[in-house]
Amino acid sequence: IAVAIVADTGFPVFYRPLRGGYRGKPFCIYKFRTMVQDADKIGGGTTALNDSRVTRVGAILRKTKLDETANLINILLGTMSFIGPRPELLKYTEQYQGREKEILMVRPGVTDFSSMEFISLDEVVGPENADEMYEKHVLKRKNQLRIRYAEHVSFRTDAFIFMATVWKVLKRQPQAWRGYKNNSN
Repeated sequence: IAVAIVADTGFPVFYRPLRGGYRGKPFCIYKFRTMVQDADKIGGGTTALNDSRVTRVGAILRKTKLDETANLINILLGTMSFIGPRPELLKYTEQYQGREKEILMVRPGVTDFSSMEFISLDEVVGPENADEMYEKHVLKRKNQLRIRYAEHVSFRTDAFIFMATVWKVLKRQPQAWRGYKNNSN
């Protein structure tokens, strides 16, 4: 992956934005770079549909979700786990109120209910005003799903999310997780 990125657009190989972590502590999340250098200075934090900042190799990495494999570095560092609420940008986590704060009491993860529902986030936010669309139409729902996870942490939940994530990535089934019923309270 690193060789393909360097051959396509040069260094750096990783994109390391700050995210809100466990107990609200900021951390750098490792992702393979899928956009042009300094993309965050050119556009917003949300990737729009057909975003011109996405590189050729980046488009492939995003479609296959291979850009997220760099999150393994975070797992080794202890800042993330495989399953847990997907870490959000600090500008959002710093504004959490009420039940949203429960999200920060669980170690963030590579995948969760929200990452499955919004596996093709760019298609949801559309081609223009992606940050605005994200804030108005996606963030609240993602936080509801993150809270759901935080309130039902269990091996069973993690196993379901893991299997559903594998299924979604391989089969691109947008609603694969909806059949899950958590009977434990």
